[in-house]
Amino acid sequence: MRALIQRVTRASVQVEGEYTGVIHGGLLIFLGIEDADSQEDINWLAAKIVNLRIFNDENGVMNKSVKEVEGEILLVSQFTLHAATKKGNRPSYIKAAKPDFAIPMYEKFITQLEIELGEKIKTGKFGADMKVELLNDGPVTIWIDTQNKE
Repeated sequence: MRALIQRVTRASVQVEGEYTGVIHGGLLIFLGIEDADSQEDINWLAAKIVNLRIFNDENGVMNKSVKEVEGEILLVSQFTLHAATKKGNRPSYIKAAKPDFAIPMYEKFITQLEIELGEKIKTGKFGADMKVELLNDGPVTIWIDTQNKE
């Protein structure tokens, strides 16, 4: 799994002109799933994201998690995080999981994030053409790949 995590002041996602998710402070997460992903990846990544200390404390130091600041989470599926760009100019998405595997994994990830956060999260719509708006706070943007835990 690959996640691009952005600390945001606000974020929203629309599908066919209708808002499917809106948050007012917290994390916008773009999630890419590949066939090598497992429940272990889901558990590890969800816990990592919810506990990342990337929000400012009273001294202006990034020392608090989204859970500690009672922030919200907006999750958006994004297969293009698995773009391979080594050859040519047209990215290949061969590593991105097909919907029959990716959708159940995405749904399990939503459930695990909600367990870790202790509340419902907002989402886009898997596979849809989505319009995402955000105001990145900081900016703070973090990239995590469960196949390369650095």
